[in-house]
Amino acid sequence: MRRLPGVLIVEDEPAIAELISVNLKHSGFRPIWAMDSATAQAELDAVLPDVILLDWMLPGESGLTLAKRWRAHPRSKDVPIIMLTARNDEVDRVAGLDAGADDYIAKPFSTKELLARIRAVLRRRAPEQDAGVVTLGELSLDASTYRVTFKDQALKLGPTEFKLLHYLMTYPERVHGRSQLLDRVWGDHVFIEERTVDVHVKRLREALGAQAGLMVETVRGAGYRLTAG
Repeated sequence: MRRLPGVLIVEDEPAIAELISVNLKHSGFRPIWAMDSATAQAELDAVLPDVILLDWMLPGESGLTLAKRWRAHPRSKDVPIIMLTARNDEVDRVAGLDAGADDYIAKPFSTKELLARIRAVLRRRAPEQDAGVVTLGELSLDASTYRVTFKDQALKLGPTEFKLLHYLMTYPERVHGRSQLLDRVWGDHVFIEERTVDVHVKRLREALGAQAGLMVETVRGAGYRLTAG
């Protein structure tokens, strides 16, 4: 079953949050609503969303404070943030972007424009399968020549294991859930079981060998992580 992209809506006005939620659901997203900074942090700690819609003015900590903290944290630093606010002065837009927001949309806004902005930041933040060399410790992957080496020794990987390793090496030390790996490695248009990921992780470890295979860690109840140490 296809996983719907999660959108964390941090907004203290129920009418606005409900309007956004309804439109997100109709457009194939999974909205999660938090009406204050404490709830927003709890939701983020529980499940990392694909996008955050963040109101500037909130009970408790401001959206600006949250954006700065989330952008500075390794776990949430790559999650796209779109600031929603009634503040429309240039100095406020600059402050929001400087705090780490990827985009800024002023109230009142068109829901069609908001959906377009969400899709745009998701496209920009999608992993780049470029033809470069990625290294982690003594493990190296060259996408242009389709070669993987560990301690200068060539390794043989199947095509899916290669794509899986490329993605994990692009985002090292991060924990990736099975559904996230399915979306980013296999593609969100592919309908396969999440347990398929476990099979390919096992094959990847075997292909990497006893020592390098230990770099692919299982995080109980969460997913997998590639680490150098």
